[in-house]
Amino acid sequence: MTGSEAKGPKASNSALARWDNEGGARRPLPEKDRDKRTALVEDEERILRGLGAAVITRWNDLSIDVQRELFRHAVSIGERHNTVELKEQIARFLHDHKNDERESN
Repeated sequence: MTGSEAKGPKASNSALARWDNEGGARRPLPEKDRDKRTALVEDEERILRGLGAAVITRWNDLSIDVQRELFRHAVSIGERHNTVELKEQIARFLHDHKNDERESN
């Protein structure tokens, strides 16, 4: 018998309550807070899409050093187990769209 079993379920309930009070378990957000958080995430995604598109349209005007730094940073943001695949996808995307801005002018 372990020490916690000897003390009974009351002791473990007390430990769980302390853990909850110390921030161990998150309470679900009220529905209005979830909606607000969802709206913020959607706004951030829209902003990031716009910034990303702006960078891509000016990609050829950036110095090679800045291009490499942005590329490295974009890859590092992705999931570690997909790094090689993400590098290939980003490189292919940049290659496929390298003249988009010039062709639209």
